[in-house]
Amino acid sequence: MGRHGGPAAAGGPVGPRRRDPSGCPGLRPAIARAGGVALGPRPIGRRLGRPGRLGRSRDHARRPAGGTGSRPHRQLQRHRGFRPGRRRHRTGTRSIAGGLPLGTRSRRRAPGDHGGADVIGQVTGSIASRDRATQIDAILSQTTTRYFDGGVQGLRQAWHECELIISHLAVGATIRIIAPLLESKRTDPGVVVIDDAGRFVIPLVGGHAGGANDLARRIADGLGATAVLTTATDSLGIPALDTLGWSYSGDVATVTRAILDGHAVTFRRSQPWPLPALPKNVSLIEAGDPAPAESVADVVITDERSKSTDEGTKSTGEGTKNTEESTEDSDLPARPTVVLRPPSLVAGMGCNRGVDADALRALLDQTVTDAGLALASIGALVSVDAKADEPGLIELAADLHVPLVTYPAEVLSTQPVPNPSAAPLAAVGTPSVAEAAVLAHRADLVVPKHRTDQATCAIGRLPARGRLTVVGLGPGSRDLTTPRAQQAIRDASIVVGYRPYIAQIKDLMRPGTRIASTPMGKEEERTATAIELARSGHNVALVCSGDPAIYAMASPTLEQGTDGIDVEIIPGVTASLSASAILGAPLGHDHVTISLSDLHTDWETIVRRVRAAAEADLVTVLYNPRSRTRLHHLPDAIEMLAQHRPPTTPVAVVHEADRPDQRVTLATIGDFDPETVDMNCLVVIGSSTTRYLPAGMERTVMVTPRDYHWMRR
Repeated sequence: MGRHGGPAAAGGPVGPRRRDPSGCPGLRPAIARAGGVALGPRPIGRRLGRPGRLGRSRDHARRPAGGTGSRPHRQLQRHRGFRPGRRRHRTGTRSIAGGLPLGTRSRRRAPGDHGGADVIGQVTGSIASRDRATQIDAILSQTTTRYFDGGVQGLRQAWHECELIISHLAVGATIRIIAPLLESKRTDPGVVVIDDAGRFVIPLVGGHAGGANDLARRIADGLGATAVLTTATDSLGIPALDTLGWSYSGDVATVTRAILDGHAVTFRRSQPWPLPALPKNVSLIEAGDPAPAESVADVVITDERSKSTDEGTKSTGEGTKNTEESTEDSDLPARPTVVLRPPSLVAGMGCNRGVDADALRALLDQTVTDAGLALASIGALVSVDAKADEPGLIELAADLHVPLVTYPAEVLSTQPVPNPSAAPLAAVGTPSVAEAAVLAHRADLVVPKHRTDQATCAIGRLPARGRLTVVGLGPGSRDLTTPRAQQAIRDASIVVGYRPYIAQIKDLMRPGTRIASTPMGKEEERTATAIELARSGHNVALVCSGDPAIYAMASPTLEQGTDGIDVEIIPGVTASLSASAILGAPLGHDHVTISLSDLHTDWETIVRRVRAAAEADLVTVLYNPRSRTRLHHLPDAIEMLAQHRPPTTPVAVVHEADRPDQRVTLATIGDFDPETVDMNCLVVIGSSTTRYLPAGMERTVMVTPRDYHWMRR
């Protein structure tokens, strides 16, 4: 075997390629060497020397920072079905460097989604509870494991096999069964109890670290039940330090209590990683800035090791997670301190075939220690495709609980590395593995190649990236604001928007959320503000009505340029859909939406579009139909449409759709009066086949037939 890798695959594709969903083909040799066990995640982890640590192969990784550049061929990630001692926490939608998730779950990766779902078990007794368990599977979009063998036996079995447990037993019975099994909040599964009537969902243990609070909210939303959350931070809407998805150490309980009690607490970060909304008694400062004199506790957010971050943070009980050890004296004031470690570092590694995990771990430890970096901030191991089946790297990734991501040699060979070498070029087809893999992962090379006679290691840092979420609030009614939109608002540290929209969702914001509101007509300024705040490292929600991609803020946001930040567009129920549902089914066949506002589109262009819709006999929805200064636009549009439709064609006006002042006016194109319309209206003009029909409760509905053949019989 060649130095730092095996032979390169000849003639393989350079770009992303689809893998066998049962596992990467490159894992087969490793499995054979491990004893010839069958493909599947569970045997891999066991045979590679780490009982209970499972591997999951994935077709490809999330695209690294910047949204462009190389995508890896393979990513091996530990299965989340078993609970190693140091676990990633499962909360929130926040992201940091390079778009990597802070938690192992996000709004876009709920249980059951691609990327490794939580292993969830349901312990049922009655027939009703079994039916509800099926309903919960649909809510979670996941097939949970069922335990029917009696409450005691089933719950105990689920405890050892699942990360999250849904108990359909009584609270008292559940407590008595799990009490002897409790060990540590860091490793115990989260347990949620649901009453027989399905009215209450109660996180019993593992609310934060076990993910039970998050699961309870999801189930309660789906069942229309109440999630009974008793943890102080959740009750007050304050993010808990142990739910940010980052490794942490220190006096978490004391610092959290100081925040809850309203004492001055300082958050100090070495990079502009985005954070959730912080209460007013918390000050956020950058590295090197002096802390407020009144501060009684500190939270240090860094991927570096130093006296000021590693010491004074000894574990003080089960409520903490100490991931590093040091014997240096502290130069911090003698006050409670917590250190948070964002997974911002990437370790590039190459090795000879057959190097064991201990040798690789020793090199990695030495490399990060010499550089003054924190091992707990390693978020991924990266290498060349030829090492995708390397048992030592697979075991090391499992031990660190991070994915192993590999790239084609053709991609690595194009990276501008400082220390190329002939040995890996001859062995795997690239002059660099460790440094090149870091760069291919879109990280900045902060520690150049370290080497032993068996392996190489380099460290990169993913750029700290703020987050901008453009959120569609829907037409106005809270029950038409999607759960994803509501969660994005809760997660934001800053909310930007038009003043009436801000007022509409103020109750969803966490305490300490900053607000940047602007009046009507300031859309460009509003968008620029949101982008700039995100570039400063904040988690920003830019809110708008309806759907953000329809006559709203998504397109101006993307047009202005969003390099250097992560952007997500969260859809909403747009006004035309809301109005259509109110009227009946006027959009049942082909239709078009046209804005009559000539603020952004010249009138001549609008006229061409209206005429085209008229000639095509399309149902036409008119946005922004009339204002105090635009008086002729709507009559002109109606006249153009009337030239191609009978005078009996239905025309409906919906004023303030799904808002308290909602009002509906039904007319025909022959007797329609534009004077009844204002900017808060939507005008729906039917096609030649649209008609009014009677409906229940003496109601008249507007319907455009879909022209199903069976309806003509």
